[in-house]
Amino acid sequence: MKLYTVETEYFKLDGGAMFGVVPKVIWNKLNPADENNLCSWAMRCLLIEDGNQLILIDNGVGNKQSEKFFSHYHLHGEHTLNSSLKKLGFSKDDITDVILTHLHFDHCGGSIDKVGDKLVPAFKNATYWSNEAHWQWAVHPNDREKASFLKENILPIQESGQLKFVQRNGVMANERLEKVVSEIHPNISFRLVNGHTEAMMLPQIEYKGKTIVYMADLLPSVYHIPMPYIMGYDMFPMTTLQEKKYFLHEAITENYILFFEHDPVNECCTLQQTEKGIREKGVFSLQELAN
Repeated sequence: MKLYTVETEYFKLDGGAMFGVVPKVIWNKLNPADENNLCSWAMRCLLIEDGNQLILIDNGVGNKQSEKFFSHYHLHGEHTLNSSLKKLGFSKDDITDVILTHLHFDHCGGSIDKVGDKLVPAFKNATYWSNEAHWQWAVHPNDREKASFLKENILPIQESGQLKFVQRNGVMANERLEKVVSEIHPNISFRLVNGHTEAMMLPQIEYKGKTIVYMADLLPSVYHIPMPYIMGYDMFPMTTLQEKKYFLHEAITENYILFFEHDPVNECCTLQQTEKGIREKGVFSLQELAN
């Protein structure tokens, strides 16, 4: 098994929304905002190669939205999904499986391309993986969250016949965090969490005797490890708080490696207990781990 970091574009989001109740005087030291209070964030994907399987976790924002839409998010950076795959020697057609942690536009927008006036799967040879609870949540969105669930990113996946659901099997890692054994690959399972959005999937990968957890939006960055750092975007922030507590306790006990999707600088970290609570121990790239 080989693991690769796949960088896509960076985008900008309001710092207050990303850090919730934490005051700007504190968070601005971590990820300084521009004159419009916007901070840069990555949309970092993970690629898993094993034999004939090439599995991509999330796929960024894509490129089919309108100029007006993209003007709100200020895409920047030197990488795209296509250029990153090409640099690794792959193309979209090589992808066999696409794991969607959840269906917010910055995680699944690259799933569908617009060709002429048609919306078609960007990964024509891949199976797309979600779970039924989250899929129903996304296709029947609440008023607060519906701006993040864009039907053009979601419905064509099912219409293509390439969508499959991970089956929840009721295995509990503890009383708070559900673990789902995956049929996708024997070394991949999922942790299901519900604070950010309903039934978000955190892929958990067994690799070289270590466990890597793709954090999606439970912990968007290293900066979000302290307990009060919870995004204003989360649907159920108190649920997120409990999920963070249980996950971080488990992660430090089991020596998990955390892989960050949105951290603008840091790809991975380990954890340690400090006087202030659980914090990052060391930060490093996925390539350093692979070597």
